[in-house]
Amino acid sequence: MSNIKISCVIVDDEPMALNLVESYVKKTPFLELKKKCSSAIDAMEFFKSEPVDLLFLDIQMPDLTGIEFSKMLPKETRVIFTTAFDQYALEGFKVEALDYLLKPFDYAEFLVAANKANTWFELVNRNRQTILSAEKEFLFVKSEYKQLRIKLADVLYFEGLKDYIKIWLKDNPKPILTLMSLKSLQEELPETHFMRVHRSFIVSLKNIEVIERSQIIINKQRITVSEQYKPKFLEFVTNNSLNS
Repeated sequence: MSNIKISCVIVDDEPMALNLVESYVKKTPFLELKKKCSSAIDAMEFFKSEPVDLLFLDIQMPDLTGIEFSKMLPKETRVIFTTAFDQYALEGFKVEALDYLLKPFDYAEFLVAANKANTWFELVNRNRQTILSAEKEFLFVKSEYKQLRIKLADVLYFEGLKDYIKIWLKDNPKPILTLMSLKSLQEELPETHFMRVHRSFIVSLKNIEVIERSQIIINKQRITVSEQYKPKFLEFVTNNSLNS
């Protein structure tokens, strides 16, 4: 099941087709209908006030065709064309449509196209999160009534203690103590640099010195990799091993 909601608009000058696609959208959990429009002109007005992820767009319409309208959309908005005429298929793909539904289509066919959109948006979202995480270089944490700027490159590991976290840094014999949960912290850390290996520990992957059986050694501290987190950690080790 998708964790994202895809906002969408339906555009079709045929009332029956409009209502049918609306019923399909409403029974698809990851789609969120924002509006249905009987012309591209109406949809254009709506787009001025609210951005939308996905358009189910009829091609042959008066005044402004679906193909013409699709060329005016923001690049973030994707299109699934709906039409009764298959000669438009090639032209539809030229404007980078996600899919093309030939009328009359049933819910199974609609769902195949909707799932393509779902996969595309999940990939975009994942890539965006990866980029944002990779660029993050520091965190501000509250400690002793101050906001301290912590450089992530200096972190050896995070140790959870009930409602608190100890932040162990390079060249710092005493940890920084902050009121926070490991789970909420984990969501803020770049996955490429940090990994949770135990319910009480998140480690800096680049600062691991030795791996001995099921233990990691960082700055003379031994940290056990628990069974729950072992598969992901072993995958990381295998991907970065010369003799794998």
